[in-house]
Amino acid sequence: VQLQASGGGSVQTGGSLRLNCVASGSGFIMNRMGWYRQVPGKEREMVALIVDGGDRTNYADSVKGRFTISKDGTKNSVTLQMNSLKPEDTAVYYCLGWFSGWGVRPDYDYWGQGTQVTVSS
Repeated sequence: VQLQASGGGSVQTGGSLRLNCVASGSGFIMNRMGWYRQVPGKEREMVALIVDGGDRTNYADSVKGRFTISKDGTKNSVTLQMNSLKPEDTAVYYCLGWFSGWGVRPDYDYWGQGTQVTVSS
């Protein structure tokens, strides 16, 4: 499995951005997918997750009500819609997924490449 992230960029406070992550490969189904973020000098933190194959979502308290994660139908793809962005949302965002099936390693963290999100005041 390979995760390909896209989106991100630079916006002013209050603006919106959308991140997308697509899992490619064969022989797998999605268990959980979502986004983490990291700023220099700090640990990577969970932003939003889709769990149970898409039936539930989890959000960090800091983004609740502003960010929405969604699954793209039957595709192994998730989108993170980020609204009302704040300077403290500035970070490198990473896509992460856990999958099951003959084509993947069980209980393995599959990471995508990071994408920069910058929010200016």
